[in-house]
Amino acid sequence: MRRKIPSTAALIAFESAARHQSFTKAADELNLTQSAICRQIGGLESFLNVELFRRSRRGVVLTEAGVAYSRKVAAQLDAVERDTLALMGNQGTTSIELAVVPTFGTQWLVPRLRAFQQLHPEVTVHLTNRTRPFLFADTHFDAAIYYGDAEWSGTEAHFLMHEHLLPVCSPALLGDKPATAERIAALPLLQQTTRPYAWRQWFAAQGMSVPRDMTGPRLELFSMLAQAARHEMGVALIPPFLIQRELAEGSLVIALDRAVPNNDRAYYLMVPERKAESSALKAFRDWLLAQAAAYREG
Repeated sequence: MRRKIPSTAALIAFESAARHQSFTKAADELNLTQSAICRQIGGLESFLNVELFRRSRRGVVLTEAGVAYSRKVAAQLDAVERDTLALMGNQGTTSIELAVVPTFGTQWLVPRLRAFQQLHPEVTVHLTNRTRPFLFADTHFDAAIYYGDAEWSGTEAHFLMHEHLLPVCSPALLGDKPATAERIAALPLLQQTTRPYAWRQWFAAQGMSVPRDMTGPRLELFSMLAQAARHEMGVALIPPFLIQRELAEGSLVIALDRAVPNNDRAYYLMVPERKAESSALKAFRDWLLAQAAAYREG
């Protein structure tokens, strides 16, 4: 049965015109004439029997239906482009699409990936940031590295390492006075979006109850927390392995060497059961687990 899908040329013209809110700019971007863009979009509107743009002397404006359709078309064109580039770039190789929590990927995984490339030049690893769990069936990912528990339906969980949060800050924030838990409680507290109770747990481990333990600027990524702490915005709870460079250069210091005890959550490699037998994934899994074991022992 023939699919009821508009022409690709019409969708590309529409997406460009919608993004620029201009037929003229779309024509320039696509190296076409303005009349060609008008024809493509007019044909698309006739095909859909829906008005996508309102025309006036001042130009064009998306209708409500046009706004909604442009978002969906843009997402689908992005997906087609991504799949096309992946196929073009994978000639003679196998690729792994890996979702990874951002700062872990940047600070711990990427510096080690060259070793995997040298061992397995036939496998290319693509990384995409994802901070929360998702359904593998709804995405193009082959595996994921995330922080949490090991409960992820339809997957195999491989333990990598625990996370030990320590209070860190700019040395200028502490001055010459020694840091204590009581002094830290009086400083601005930087909060981590995905770990909203981290400071409460840390203070509880010190035998303290601090009313303002959940107040302060809330940032999503550890890399954001590290930058905020470097610029003296407050104290942050960050695992040291994610800020090794900052600690080495002295832009951040560990205010008090007492970690948040949390053995219920950890970093895991999650592999969908349906892809567990992939030779490329097996090679990456074995390499990654060996790297994590070496790090824990070290």
